[in-house]
Amino acid sequence: MLDALLNVFWLVLEGIWMAIAYVIAGIICFVLIVTIPFGIASFRIAGYVLWPFGRTAERRPDAGVGSAIGNVLWIILFGWWLALGHLVAGVALCLTIIGIPLGIASFKIIPVTLVPLGRQIVPSRRMYA
Repeated sequence: MLDALLNVFWLVLEGIWMAIAYVIAGIICFVLIVTIPFGIASFRIAGYVLWPFGRTAERRPDAGVGSAIGNVLWIILFGWWLALGHLVAGVALCLTIIGIPLGIASFKIIPVTLVPLGRQIVPSRRMYA
């Protein structure tokens, strides 16, 4: 229940805007044809950015050298400015007490933004007592 409530606040305050940025990056990647794998990763992250609470990003065990090289190119082309967007939004959200959990979620997404290849989005494994 708490995840759903946080996701609604997130969607309004940051999620929709950052998802649009990821979709724009993905479209640019698809237009350039050679960077289509980056576009797929960008669309995957856009879905994660829309509804991040209750999900997390994990490394794929089958990711290899290709994803590492691709991540370096991604950082140069798109990753740094998307990560900067999350950083600025996270700091702005942390200025209010209510926004602190949303700001922390924004910071949590930065590593995925910088190195999206070789990662998968999975449900969080929380232990409830």
